[in-house]
Amino acid sequence: MMLLYVFVSVSSESRGQYTVTQSGAVSSALGRSATITCRTSQNIYSSYFAWYQQRDGETPKLLIYYTSTRASGILGRFTGSGSNSDFTLTISGVQTEDAAVYYCQSHNSFPLSSDRFIQIC
Repeated sequence: MMLLYVFVSVSSESRGQYTVTQSGAVSSALGRSATITCRTSQNIYSSYFAWYQQRDGETPKLLIYYTSTRASGILGRFTGSGSNSDFTLTISGVQTEDAAVYYCQSHNSFPLSSDRFIQIC
């Protein structure tokens, strides 16, 4: 059985007293689901949260904006959710092409904040 491993680089982006962080690790078999979480140090409006995917050698691609709205051309198996300070990206039916770095971003922070390294073994 092939597994999808989510390797975590715990990091944070801070502007003044505002911080975005990710932590923890999950694994998922191909075809199952993987969940990536991100937390902000303060409650934010859900319209100010986004997720990006960056495959090796490529520029980051917008997946989700306004917390749960998929960008044009993004498959329905990518789902964003959350509110206040806790946000989640769920990848259903994980495929090998999902191997990438995933970034969460509060629109109040720059550059993109926090990452998860997804590799297929």
